[in-house]
Amino acid sequence: MLQVMATKAEYVGLNVGVVCRRCRSSDVATAPVEEKNTLESRDDLARGEATQATIQTKPKHSLLSLLLARFRVLRKAKMEGSQSHEEHPYIPRDLKLPGFVPVVLSQSTIVGVYAVSSLLIVSTIFVLSGRSPKRSKTERWLMCWWAFTGLTHMILEGYFVFSPEFYKDKTACYLAEVWKEYSKGDSRYAARDAGVVAVEGLTAVLEGPASLLAVYAIATGKSYNYILQFAISLGQLYGTAAYFITSWLEGDNFAASPFYYYAYYIGANASWVVIPTLISVRCWKKICAAIQVEGQKKTKVR
Repeated sequence: MLQVMATKAEYVGLNVGVVCRRCRSSDVATAPVEEKNTLESRDDLARGEATQATIQTKPKHSLLSLLLARFRVLRKAKMEGSQSHEEHPYIPRDLKLPGFVPVVLSQSTIVGVYAVSSLLIVSTIFVLSGRSPKRSKTERWLMCWWAFTGLTHMILEGYFVFSPEFYKDKTACYLAEVWKEYSKGDSRYAARDAGVVAVEGLTAVLEGPASLLAVYAIATGKSYNYILQFAISLGQLYGTAAYFITSWLEGDNFAASPFYYYAYYIGANASWVVIPTLISVRCWKKICAAIQVEGQKKTKVR
């Protein structure tokens, strides 16, 4: 009996030992799995936090990108607006005219006002000079020419010389509009070329008043009227020659189109080549004749 009980006790003990060993082996086996699961859950948690941080910072980056894009668009629009505002019709195209304001008056208005004003001046002088029977028609026409050219030098060219930024004028001033329009035939005026400014300055300051003096000299029959007319005509021829020669030396490429080249650059200046030449020849003959008569008188006296 006792032996049987002992045998049973040993059997139970063995079973308990086996069970304990099995439990230990299962614990050992499950430990790496639990540790692996713990590491995976930590990685998932870290990824989740990173994703959340990205989601939180994404709107900030998006807002900043939108602001930067908006700033670029505004700056580009501003630059394009300023460039379009400074665009001009002159040659060369890269001529810099900051603040340029396009011509407001039409070409027909500018040319029409100039033509009507010139016709009014010429008509007035011609009618007034006809009251003196001593003046021949040639002298009357010369008075008209000198009045016209003198006022042109003093008013138009004087405005150009003393208004260096006429191309910025926004008031549609007629004199500024004239030079904006004429610069299509010769952009050196808009560019304030030193040679052009010098020639026009001397013309406006010296030849303008001298031309009006010539009107008075012819009207009153002054003895110096031929010498004065000859001197002014030579000055006009010299200025016109310098004007054309300097343009030729610089490439003669300042007109916006052939039309403006021949209509403005050539046509508008042709009068100051033809008429002063004719006046110079006439005055030269008159002066030579007067000197010859004076010489004959001296010979007779002797």
